[in-house]
Order: sequence, then C-alpha cells, then structure tokens
Amino acid sequence: MSCGRRRLSRTAAALFLLAGVAVPAGPAEAAKKGPDLAVDASGTRITRGVEKKVLHLKISNRGDETPSNVVIRVRQPPEGLPEPLPVALIWHSGGVGECDGDFGGFYCELVPELIPGPGETVDVPIDATVFGAAGPYQGRFEATVTISPEKDANPADNTRWFPLELVDQPSADLSVVARDVKQSVRIGAGGTPQPTGTLNPGETGAVWHTIANQGRKAVSGVRVTLRLPAGVTFTRPPTQCVLADAGRSAVCTYPGLTLVPAVEDTDPNDTVYSAVELYNLVTTAASATAPATLPGGTVRVEGLAERSTDDRAKAAQAELPANAVAARVADVDRSDNRDGFAVVLAAKSGGNGGNGDGGDADGGGGVGGGDGGLPVTGPQAGLIGGIGVAALAAGGVLFLAARRRRMILVTPDDERPAA
Repeated sequence: MSCGRRRLSRTAAALFLLAGVAVPAGPAEAAKKGPDLAVDASGTRITRGVEKKVLHLKISNRGDETPSNVVIRVRQPPEGLPEPLPVALIWHSGGVGECDGDFGGFYCELVPELIPGPGETVDVPIDATVFGAAGPYQGRFEATVTISPEKDANPADNTRWFPLELVDQPSADLSVVARDVKQSVRIGAGGTPQPTGTLNPGETGAVWHTIANQGRKAVSGVRVTLRLPAGVTFTRPPTQCVLADAGRSAVCTYPGLTLVPAVEDTDPNDTVYSAVELYNLVTTAASATAPATLPGGTVRVEGLAERSTDDRAKAAQAELPANAVAARVADVDRSDNRDGFAVVLAAKSGGNGGNGDGGDADGGGGVGGGDGGLPVTGPQAGLIGGIGVAALAAGGVLFLAARRRRMILVTPDDERPAA
C-alpha cells in the first residue's frame, strides 16, 4: 500500500507540473506576510496664540502587500477634559478621502492614491483648532488605522495614543513633509520636474519636501539636511547645497529665505510667504534590483535666525550678512522638523521600461539634448496616472489653505554636476 501511495503521489505531482499548476514548496519558502500598517504622529505641540495648526498622522506599511481599503479614526477622550475642548481635532479638507464625524471624533476612508504600498509611508493631515484656552493645556488623542478586507499582519501597532499640547512659547514652528519618491522625472519647460512614469533602476526622480512656519515668529534663513537611502545619490544639487557621503547626503542653506507665521500670510499677491516647496533631483543605481522599496531617506529643517515681521517689506527682502554665524532658532515643536521618505523602484515592463539614461549611480546624471531637459524615462503609459498621484499627494501638504495661505515653488537657480 505504501508503494502504491508513493507512485500515486509522484504521478499527481507530474500531472500538476504538466498542467502548469505549482506544487506547494517546502518550508524553505517564506509565506507572504500581508499588509501591516502602523500609525505615528508629528506636530502635536502648538504655541498659544496660533488659531489652527496642521499636524500629520504617518501611516506606514511594514508588510509585503498593499491593502485594498484603509480607514483612520481619531478620538479625543471626553473624560476629565474641560468643555469645550481648548484644542480640538478635525480632518483636513481636500485630497484625503471620504471623512465624517465632528470635533473630538472622526474617521476618514483614504483615497486609493494615499494607501501605502510595502515599505511606503503617507502623511495624512489633520487640523488642530485652538479655542483660546486661558492657560497651557496638556491632553491626548487616540489614532487607529484599520484595513479591509485583508487582515493586518500585526494589529498591535494599529492604535496609538499621542500627546496634544498647548504651550506658552511664542516662537517660530517649522514643519516639513516629504513624499516618497515613486516617479521618474524630466525637467519641463518651466524648469520644474515633470513626472514621466514609474521609477526604474538607473533613472532620475525628485525628492519633494514642503516646509511651513506654523508658529508666531518669522524665520529668516532655512537650513535643510537631506539623507538618501542606499543605492540613491543626488543628481544635480543647487549651488546652495553641499554634498557628502559619496553623494548620499546634502546640507542646503537658504540664507535669504524668510518664512512668516501662517497668520501673517494673508495677501495672495505679495511676496511674503509662510510655506515653500522644494525639490532635489536624485538618481537610482542602475544595478538595483526591482521592484523594491529603498527606505531610510530623511529630511530635517531648522531656522537660521528669528525676526519680527512688523515690517513686511523687510520680511520679503531679508538677507543674512555673508559673515553671519547661523544659530539654532527656538522652535515650539521639533517633532515635525524631520520627516522620512522611501524611494520606490518599479520593475521594467518588457521593452518600454525606460532606457535608464536619467543618470548613473554616482550622481553624474546628464542633461538630455534638444530642449535641455533630462531625458524621458519610465513607461509613458504612467504619465497621466503619475501626474494625478502627485497632485493628490501635494494636496495633503497644503498646510495653509484655510487662510488663503500659499505655496511657492523654490527651484534650483544655478545647478552644477555633483562632485
């Protein structure tokens, strides 16, 4: 009988192979983990005198699959808190998804474009409204992320409590939000990166990061420190940036950049700004394996000097002396001065996955001929979808929409090849 069973087993396996049906592998083959979402928060400290601040929930996927549906829930416990709440949370309008609820408790079902894939993180903005508390306030809130119809591989990190503070510190309050790098780009006619499709090994992408001042004093001069994941280097840094670590880190100093408090950014036609969006071109190694997510990118910001903005003309034209020594500026909330990002590489599709001319791995990416822009890389079929994803992601970091606050794009004004 045992001999017959062995023959039957071998015959069945052979028939499965001939029919193209995979036979289950042995224990050496690891099983799929599935999606594994975790939640974090930044920007939860607010200075008194600020009426509204945008803080961010950071939803990370530590698993190996993308969930179909993601819902976030925010709750402020009523027990022991004054009525009304001195600081109340509500969803940020525009680009997040379908939301419902009220101050103190709401939920949002994220749009598909904001659902993080394996190794990715998305920043979901929520508004903190201050109702003029008489004194400092220390509260907390609960954030939960759930998925469906899949099951989360580790539900233990789906819910966390975070502090929510109102402090007597009338200082500047810089924040930064960086997007994951998922698109290949070329420099368009306006001098800014235009998405051309998914990012493949050897191609050029852009690290976009938005910096805003949500405090009570202006910042004159901003320093940005960037660190790239392994296998990624800066392509063409602006002259304000100094590279190190074989092209994987950069310190960019903008001494003439002044950011006023958001409440003072009221005229859409002037040149006084409370927020800016910057980019840095980066190139992925041609030898990288794809598809893959390269984690570990970081962006950190700090102000160089603090100043009054009583004179708006001076705020718009401020320049630090050449011999000025940069000093650390007081910042109400340093939890949102640093943000992480990943570089997401897509597998090349047959014959149309891009020619890999966006630059080589040592950061010496060249400039294309004709219009002087970077060569088009990545599948053209992804162009429209890429633009749509970028637009939705950008909507999540428009910090200042409720007060006619504006974003200005700061582009490299004088680029040079990386050393």
